[in-house]
Amino acid sequence: MKTWIAGARPRTLPAAIAPVLIGTALIQVDGVAIKWFNAALALGVGLSLQVAVNFSNDYSDGIRGSDEARVGPTRLVASGLHSPKAVKLAAIIFYALASVFGVILALATSPLLILVGALAIFAGWKYTGGANPYGYRGFGEMSVFIFFGLVATMGSYFAQSERLSWQALLLSIPMGSLACAILGLNNLRDRPKDELVGKQTLAVRLGDTRARALIISLLSLAFLSSIGAVVITPWALISLITLPLHISLVRAITSGALGADLIPLLGKTGGLQLLTSLLITLALSL
Repeated sequence: MKTWIAGARPRTLPAAIAPVLIGTALIQVDGVAIKWFNAALALGVGLSLQVAVNFSNDYSDGIRGSDEARVGPTRLVASGLHSPKAVKLAAIIFYALASVFGVILALATSPLLILVGALAIFAGWKYTGGANPYGYRGFGEMSVFIFFGLVATMGSYFAQSERLSWQALLLSIPMGSLACAILGLNNLRDRPKDELVGKQTLAVRLGDTRARALIISLLSLAFLSSIGAVVITPWALISLITLPLHISLVRAITSGALGADLIPLLGKTGGLQLLTSLLITLALSL
């Protein structure tokens, strides 16, 4: 069981929790009570999708051989801890679980969510799966911004209000940016190995210097957009608390840390995303 928990990569789960918190809390600005059942379903979809993507990436990278001798968390297939068939089945189970939560949520709100969910599942599988995975072509960050930023935040708000708003769009930007920063750090860590096996992530395409600049830009965008939420509520200024964390991450990135030295930064960025979401949630509640 411990190996399966490790394979699910629990440290990535804040990327699924954070946008749901914000999207759900935003309904309070409208003076409407939160629909807790819908919120729980939205959270179930997000968490299930995150775990499913983690398992499907483990499976797809493992059978391609691109996870061999990788720095970072243990990969189930590449390390031989579990068979490719078992890991693929685990991914399918969690995709199915996300589908169940999504269909129930769609029945409670709008059938449109079924289409959005299907696109999210397709994007999750095609990230590293299939004959021509887009994650191997440098489009991973774009997908993460769309599905773990825009879709997750605005979808959670839609699950409460059954409409979209510019406020939800604005608040999706820090979530998408921080999720992208996490992936960017992950790809920066793996850049030398990915380049050797022909995995053309954005970090490989940009090179070390520009990849670091991109991550710093994403962190800056996340901070500025979270402060920009002051147009929704003046309490958004509470996000200034995160400034020292942003500065610490930027300093570490510009220091030239490589390989395993980047692993702590991944955890810190995940924590920063969760903290940012909690602060914005608090601001919206006040």
